[in-house]
Amino acid sequence: MVSLSYQPHLFQGKHRIIPAVSCTSQASQSNIKVVVNGAAKNIGRAAILAVSRARGMEIAGAVDSSFVGEDAGKVSGMDEPLEVPILNDLTMVLGSIAQSKATGVIVDFTEPSTVFDNVKQAAAFGLTSVVYVPKIELETIAALSAFCEKASMGCLVAPTLSVGSVLLQQAAITASFHYDNVEIVESKPTPYDLPSTEAKQIATNLTNLGQLYNREDISTDNPARGQVLGEDGIRVHSMVLPGLPSSTTVHFSGAGEVYTLRHDITNVQCLMPGLLIAIRKVVRLKNLVYGLEKFL
Repeated sequence: MVSLSYQPHLFQGKHRIIPAVSCTSQASQSNIKVVVNGAAKNIGRAAILAVSRARGMEIAGAVDSSFVGEDAGKVSGMDEPLEVPILNDLTMVLGSIAQSKATGVIVDFTEPSTVFDNVKQAAAFGLTSVVYVPKIELETIAALSAFCEKASMGCLVAPTLSVGSVLLQQAAITASFHYDNVEIVESKPTPYDLPSTEAKQIATNLTNLGQLYNREDISTDNPARGQVLGEDGIRVHSMVLPGLPSSTTVHFSGAGEVYTLRHDITNVQCLMPGLLIAIRKVVRLKNLVYGLEKFL
């Protein structure tokens, strides 16, 4: 197992805790070594807990600019420390795993501006990547795809890690061939990033399937009819309702019937089953895959 230990050093007259890297052989070498980049975020802490409890994998590194030097397990709310400190040096963490010659995956919860360099750096040390950064640009994804193809290195870029969200999207594609009208209604607790990534993805999936929706008022500019996404008449209505869970509903209608698909998210734990699936599958890839649905 790759573990990270503490060593005190003197810095400007005060004791400062500087993590030092050491290797031990306590855990199975067959375990996937997982590095969480963005470990101090809510989703990063949830990922540390989920990976620590999952079979066949272990937390081998935690990277963030917050809580540097503190134990990743304790920061994540675990009763016992993991003996893996949070570092702000990705290179140090990746280097320690590369020395162990173990199978490694970096889970990236950072920012769109850093994803490309993070994946390149992980590949240089022989680690595959799982990227969950919802605001990532299409240009970045294209550049990553070209890099991974050339480097023969696996990477999953996931617009969502929620299995329920993926299942809703797949069901919506199936339903779209049987109904003439479709409206997406979503509610979020905060007014940021609307329409949401989920709503945009659903609209993208239903676009260019040879269907034209909501023909009765497809050209209306009435703001009460919501925002049109794409060119096929798909409309989204975004509501901000603090105190309620995030919800995405897709309404289809045809002659004499309404068909409704709905998915609610109550907390970040809903992303963890998908994350574990992604970690187990991405180690087999030699290129970039877009979307968790490719692994389901």
